[in-house]
Amino acid sequence: MTLDTLIEDLGTPGVTFRFDAYVTAIAFAATRPLAAVALGDGALRFLQPFGSEAGGVKAHDGAILSMAVAGDDFYTGGDDGQLVRVRPGDEGAMGVLAQFKGKWIDQVAVDGAGGTLACSAGKDAFILAAEGKPLSEPRRLAHGSTVAGLALDPKGKRLAAAHYGGVSLWWVKAESQTPMPLSWKGSHQIVTWSPKGDFLVTTMQEGALHGWRLADKAHMRMPGYPGKVKSISWLPKGRFLATSGADRIVLWPFDGKNGPMGREAGLIGPEGAAPVCFVAAHPARDLIASGHGDGSVFLSRLQDDRSALLRRGQGAAITALAWSHDGQHLAAGGEDGFAALLSFEAAKT
Repeated sequence: MTLDTLIEDLGTPGVTFRFDAYVTAIAFAATRPLAAVALGDGALRFLQPFGSEAGGVKAHDGAILSMAVAGDDFYTGGDDGQLVRVRPGDEGAMGVLAQFKGKWIDQVAVDGAGGTLACSAGKDAFILAAEGKPLSEPRRLAHGSTVAGLALDPKGKRLAAAHYGGVSLWWVKAESQTPMPLSWKGSHQIVTWSPKGDFLVTTMQEGALHGWRLADKAHMRMPGYPGKVKSISWLPKGRFLATSGADRIVLWPFDGKNGPMGREAGLIGPEGAAPVCFVAAHPARDLIASGHGDGSVFLSRLQDDRSALLRRGQGAAITALAWSHDGQHLAAGGEDGFAALLSFEAAKT
C-alpha cells in the first residue's frame, strides 16, 4: 500500500508491540529501517519492519530522558546521569561517554554525522565533541536557569540552549566565549533551527511559540494555543513548521524571508479527534503524522487536508513518532508501552 493509496482508502498497515514501560522517544537509524524505542525503565529496544524485534540493551538505571541519532548510532541521556552511545548489531555495542553524578541528562543533541555532540544537565550544557574533534573533557556552558532544550544548527557549528528568559547561542569550537543572547520573557522549552538555519523557534510554557529571524534578531510571536506545545516538526525544505498543542495540527508558514510575521497559522488533520500530542512531518513529502491524547494516530496530507486513521484510540496518549530517513516506515509509541512500526510501499511516480 502506498502513502497516496492509504490516504484515499484509510487503510491501517503495520505491526504492534507492547513493552513494560512507557515510551519516551523513538528514532530511526540513518542507513537501515531500524527503529530504536527508548523506555521509561532504561531499556532501548530495536524494531524492524514486518513484525520482528531486533533485541535491545539496558542503557540506563532509570528512565531514558532523551535520545538523538547520528548515522546508525543512538545517543541517550538518563536520570542516572549517564550519556550513552549504543551501536546496534556490534559486539560491545554500548558505551558510557560521560557521567554526571547526581544529575539528570535532560537533553542530547548531535549533528547528522556525529561530529558534534552535546548534552545538558540542570543549568549546564556540555560539549563532548566539536566538528569532528572529541574533547578530552566535556566543555561546560553555564546558564542562569535550567536548560530545557538543546539544538545544533544544520552545520553542527552552533548550539542553541533554551532556558528561562530566552535562548543562548554558543559556538561549539570556541573554548572561551560569551554566548549570543536571544531574549524573550518566559520559560522556553523545546528549541529548533529551521532547516536552512535562518530562523530559531522555541515552545513556551504558556501555550505559545516564539521565534527569531537570526539575520536581525527580529521577534516572531506565535500565540493562541489552547494547550502546551509538546512537539514540533519541520516540513520538507522548512516551508512550514507543524506543532501539537491544539485539537488539530497547527501549521506556521516559513516559506518567505519573514517567516510567520504578519501571517496566521493554518490547521490540518481530522476534526473531532482527541487533542494532538505529537507530530512528525514526512522527510520528503507534504504529509504529517499526528499522535493524539487517546492513543489514535493519523496521517494527514497538506494539499487537500485529507487524513487516514492509522490506529484507533485506546486510551493512552501517544508520546513519540518518527519517520525513517527514506520515508517508508513510521514508528509510534505511547505512555502505556504501546509501540508500532508501520511500513509503506514506495509511491509510484
